[in-house]
Amino acid sequence: MALASSSKSISLKKPSRRANIHCCLDTRSMPHLLPTTTSPKEDSPTQWNLFQKAAAMVLDAIESALVSTERHHPLSKTTDPRIQIAGNFAPVSEQPVRYSLPVSGHIPNCIQGVYIRNGANPFFEPISGHHLFDGDGMVHTVNFRKGGSTSYACRFTETQRLVQERSLGRPVFPKAIGELHGHSGIARLFLFYARGLFGLVDHKHGTGVANAGLIYFNYHLLAMSEDDLPYHVRVTPSGDLETVGQYDFDAQLNSTMIAHPKLDPVSGNLFSLSYDVVKKPYLKYFYFSPDGKKSPDLEIPVAEPTMMHDFAITERFVVIPDQQVVFKLQEMIHGGSPVVYNKNKTSRFGILDKNAVNCSELKWVEVPNCFCYHLWNAWEEPETDEIVVIGSCMTPPDSIFNECEDGLKSILSEIRLNLKTSQSTRRPVISDNEQINLEAGMVNRNRLGRKTKFAYLAIAEPWPKVSGIAKVDLSTGEVKKFIYGDGRYGGEPFFVPRDPISEKEDDGYILAFMHDEKTLKSELQIINGMNLQLEASVKLPSRVPYGFHGTFISSKELQKQA
Repeated sequence: MALASSSKSISLKKPSRRANIHCCLDTRSMPHLLPTTTSPKEDSPTQWNLFQKAAAMVLDAIESALVSTERHHPLSKTTDPRIQIAGNFAPVSEQPVRYSLPVSGHIPNCIQGVYIRNGANPFFEPISGHHLFDGDGMVHTVNFRKGGSTSYACRFTETQRLVQERSLGRPVFPKAIGELHGHSGIARLFLFYARGLFGLVDHKHGTGVANAGLIYFNYHLLAMSEDDLPYHVRVTPSGDLETVGQYDFDAQLNSTMIAHPKLDPVSGNLFSLSYDVVKKPYLKYFYFSPDGKKSPDLEIPVAEPTMMHDFAITERFVVIPDQQVVFKLQEMIHGGSPVVYNKNKTSRFGILDKNAVNCSELKWVEVPNCFCYHLWNAWEEPETDEIVVIGSCMTPPDSIFNECEDGLKSILSEIRLNLKTSQSTRRPVISDNEQINLEAGMVNRNRLGRKTKFAYLAIAEPWPKVSGIAKVDLSTGEVKKFIYGDGRYGGEPFFVPRDPISEKEDDGYILAFMHDEKTLKSELQIINGMNLQLEASVKLPSRVPYGFHGTFISSKELQKQA
């Protein structure tokens, strides 16, 4: 993702030893990130035996030589931290609970609970390449209590990765996108697994950053990235956050889980996928009952490891994209990226019964030249034997991960999958002369998997900043916009229904963080979902970086929290 550069300072903790390479950010005027209070859970260097200390010295020397070599090679826009984490993409320090926040306007009565949003927030200053998606997970919360009082807090999710790196005083886990390129990427993998072999790091219990998705299921708030188990994060009675630890659903989940599981609003089941980039099965499907009981894994037959960031559900089916962005680790041998746009592959969508016990009735429908990083909804239209899928189709498909000279286009699209003929059609929801980049967002979550009229999406312009929110009529293509204003940008809009049983799909409110790049102040805005008028703004005590996905937990749900 090519991010707009800025001269603003950022907060990063420097590695405890070793000079930074040429690409690192100017930190002369940067306040440090505050270390979190959780005690290290892994062995520290002082506990290593002589053999381990000797091995550490050798591996550190190899890494120093690697970093020295990297100084002589320019970084791409998608791996240069001066671009990727500049301005309000830059990280911030943790913030304990701050109460009695200033509010302008009126907070609707139905907004009682906590709005929570995830994001990437690197704890250490990068010593090499860094992509926005590589940052450590940080969760931001705004708590709305009865009577109108509000509070804010933000905390790192205490992943296995972060805990170990913090105890060592520097980053040692390879960054999946920013560093794993070409021969230097292979070298970094060698160093990492060699450190694991000598017991200097634990590489067997998770390497993910938990910075992408959030979901509240079976009384557990889960922070997720698709390369690890979810992490159970708890909202304390005071409104603060604490990481309980990795969550394997009581030892039922023994693989990774993507960051966008789907919670069926009728059955209460949680549906998910897991993919592996090294060994078969490359893709698995499973689901959980409302009480957290897991179904058996169902292997989805795919020929190669495919990026599977998102998928969709309908009333009866799951819709699984098998698209053109794939993983080819061997490309690193030839000096390239392991994330590859395979132009010779035809994108397709798999349709599978939600309760299937095998893949005998899995039906694939080809959708040529289609790459949807996110799918917003899907539903069945029995009268035409079609599944309708609503997603944002990206062109070129790999532009988030690899440099793109012409700029990225993300077009809201309606894809129709005919189950009878196995044919597909695709059309832009919005007319060509009004096209805008629409990315992060959602439909009314009480109608997920059912036919919806509206979608609330981020206007990702100027890419990748978000200048406003679009309410799109999916049947007519009509767009209503809420624009933040000059020098103001936000993130994913999250729709909270006013009443779960309301017959009006758009009867509710949109929550979104907004940052003013002129004043360097952030706030949470509450916008009427019907007319897109600003209802209230909660002024926040510190800057909130642009981030990823969020959720809302009502006060009643929060009382039942595990």
